Amino acid sequence: MNIPQKIQAGTTAIWVDDATVDIFGAAVDNTTYSLTYYLRANTAGEGVTVASVAYESGWKTTLVAATTSGMDAGTWYFQAVATKLSDASVLELGRGSFTVEASLTYSGTPGAFDGRSQAQKDLEAVQAAIRTIISGGGVSEYRIGNRSLKKYDLTELLALESRLKADVVREKKAEMIANGLGNPTSLFVRFGNG
Repeated sequence: MNIPQKIQAGTTAIWVDDATVDIFGAAVDNTTYSLTYYLRANTAGEGVTVASVAYESGWKTTLVAATTSGMDAGTWYFQAVATKLSDASVLELGRGSFTVEASLTYSGTPGAFDGRSQAQKDLEAVQAAIRTIISGGGVSEYRIGNRSLKKYDLTELLALESRLKADVVREKKAEMIANGLGNPTSLFVRFGNG
């Protein structure tokens, strides 16, 4: 399924899914099936149903801005269901997850916005705990993200810091690639003829 991996709340998302075949080799296209996306989040009452329309031999799905503006930021799950027009039999074409990112639009005075990833927030909290231990402060309990931690020793915190730094570097590399800036770890060499 071609649903985007990231959708910005308050914007319109459009994607196209091609016709396919079922396990018996029979055509699953817009002349024989309708396509519906069911979107859910891990919050009671959060759900969206989107009916796709015929496009070439497949379907085009439009998730309008008025709908995405009401979607909570975070991980969402989808299920793409094809319903046969002749007998209403149902076929699951795909399922998976995507991320809804918070909108940066506002009216009036803007409130605080923290666009850091969870790994970046956790890294900052771990580094603060390390500084506290190094400066002689005793840390018996603190919070990192949504986890409450009790008395990590310095070696455990340093190992956690190292892992989180690697996660942040991976995220930044993926973001650069997604933004068309290329892979920052690729090295290109040109050789001349003299």
